[in-house]
Amino acid sequence: MSMDNRGKDPIQEGSLRSVAPSGVHLPQPTQLSRYESQKRRDWNTFGQYLSNQRPPVGISQCNSSHVLEFLRYLDQFGKTKVHFNGCVYFGQPEPPGPCTCPLKQAWGSLDALIGRLRAAYEENGGLPETNPFASGSIRVYLREVRDSQAKARGIPYKKKKKRPNRSLMKPSSDPSSSIPLHQS
Repeated sequence: MSMDNRGKDPIQEGSLRSVAPSGVHLPQPTQLSRYESQKRRDWNTFGQYLSNQRPPVGISQCNSSHVLEFLRYLDQFGKTKVHFNGCVYFGQPEPPGPCTCPLKQAWGSLDALIGRLRAAYEENGGLPETNPFASGSIRVYLREVRDSQAKARGIPYKKKKKRPNRSLMKPSSDPSSSIPLHQS
């Protein structure tokens, strides 16, 4: 062991490898990406939600109505103020004062959650044809949430336009000579 490693924790330095009793190196568990970690956490949370139902529901018996119930259940943990139609602040993006309207999950959070759960379902052996997260009723629900939240805030939802793919542009130092390599 060299002198410059003294006092350093080998685990923090990443130099400690698992070694089986026979001297064979075991592969280190790979660090999950933020997306993969969140997907796993969401999948486990949904599974826990199903097992807490009375009677408990197995993932194989899960359908889109269970998913919709789960999304409505999550609203109690939301942080987005959604004004009722009769609220004096309905349609105002920056309300000047407090009101009694509920906090709900933001549409973007629900949309991302459904995307992760949809992928996790298939990664855990579910068939794409039976994926309850890909159901039309889920898409309708998400669209209704998006539209109602946009109206409540007075901000119409605008779908983001796709940006042109810059990798198709020919590299050049002269900005006037930027001509796409593939013309449509």
